[in-house]
Amino acid sequence: MIINNTIAARIIVALDVNDRETALSLIRELPEAEVFKIGMRLFTAEGPDLLKEVLQLGKKVFLDLKFHDIPNQVAGAVTMAVRHEVTMLTLHASGGSEMLKKAAEAAQEAAAATGKPQPLLLAVTVLTSLKDAQLDEIGMEADAAGQVLRLADLARAAGMNGVVCSPQEIELIRSRHGHDFLVVTPGIRPAWAAANDQKRIMTPVQAVTLGANYLVIGRPIIASPSPQRAFQKILEELA
Repeated sequence: MIINNTIAARIIVALDVNDRETALSLIRELPEAEVFKIGMRLFTAEGPDLLKEVLQLGKKVFLDLKFHDIPNQVAGAVTMAVRHEVTMLTLHASGGSEMLKKAAEAAQEAAAATGKPQPLLLAVTVLTSLKDAQLDEIGMEADAAGQVLRLADLARAAGMNGVVCSPQEIELIRSRHGHDFLVVTPGIRPAWAAANDQKRIMTPVQAVTLGANYLVIGRPIIASPSPQRAFQKILEELA
């Protein structure tokens, strides 16, 4: 399932800001953008009411809270997300197959009960801020690519619609799971943007060429003196 096939819809703008006013101002400044990410910082600051305001502006919400808890708690959170009509949401694949299966069941049941759309469930594999050394530090023996593949296999079997991984693992996911499994990639930095704290990064054109469905882009757009111009510049590169 793809939201739609426009280039603009494939760019998820990360609203990594501290308050409602800044977030809504950015949305209004980016009329061509269709999907906006609300992560833990902004959601903690403003709560579910902000989701309604984003929807009222005609935009879609990618709720990036990376649920990771016991299966019943995650299932309950997914049910609430369906009621808020989010288009996409994230869960940590490392929560295990039971947690992911419960989430998939909850999404289906909540959508059927409420008549609201069923969101795309995306399993987060390995954070783009982590490299092999950090994985070793927390006790994961696999290299980053191997761990991503292992968690992608688990996510697919548990009923997830796709995964979140760094651009460097796109080809591995595509070779293993074909093109009917979504790949969402943070760690996207245009050649003219700084890497910041992302370690496994790639340009938008490179990521799309390798098979990414959606690109999550934050600072290169929202920290630009002209977010609209930055967004347009990325669209031009992809076109």
